[in-house]
Amino acid sequence: MTVRLTRIYTKTGDAGQTHLGDMSRVEKTDPRLVAFADVDEANSVLGVALALGSPEPAVADLLRSVQNDLFDVGADLCTPVTPDPQFPPLRVTAAYTERLEAACDAYNEALPTLASFILPGGTPGAALLHQARVVVRRAERSVWALLAADGAHTNPETARYLNRLSDLLFILARGANPGGDVLWEPGAHSGAHAQKAAADPGTAEPAD
Repeated sequence: MTVRLTRIYTKTGDAGQTHLGDMSRVEKTDPRLVAFADVDEANSVLGVALALGSPEPAVADLLRSVQNDLFDVGADLCTPVTPDPQFPPLRVTAAYTERLEAACDAYNEALPTLASFILPGGTPGAALLHQARVVVRRAERSVWALLAADGAHTNPETARYLNRLSDLLFILARGANPGGDVLWEPGAHSGAHAQKAAADPGTAEPAD
């Protein structure tokens, strides 16, 4: 299907409303708008990870496939579910989520077992994938909020897809740190300055 955009601005949203895929009008603060806007943001962050994170070719191909999927997720959320539509819209199916699960299994198999929670960071590529992961998590929460508000007209597979995508991005972020995970050390640095000052009072800063 080809989508042609002849104009970018229309002025029809200048009063705070916009059209959905079924041409109904809603406020721009509507939970449905929030949900697919967050999906759009997640897609944009993935674009940054692709542009700046230097992923290996197979991962880059996978992320570009995910970007296309996220447009499908947005199109699904943009069009409320109705029984027997005259023109069946694009819907995310379980096959989308199953593809992510297969990728999760394949990439996770090459990683060592986790010994702790990990800190977002390491290489630029890993940090960017972690950033994408948390934006996807927010998008997922927005879709669950939409399902709570208008579940009868919302495809729940969109939320499941986003849930699995955040798992995949976590796995890919680990793989983008060839030197190993940056592990969380619970309480390891709490009061570090106070401990140093107690051991060597001469290093303590004067109190205000």
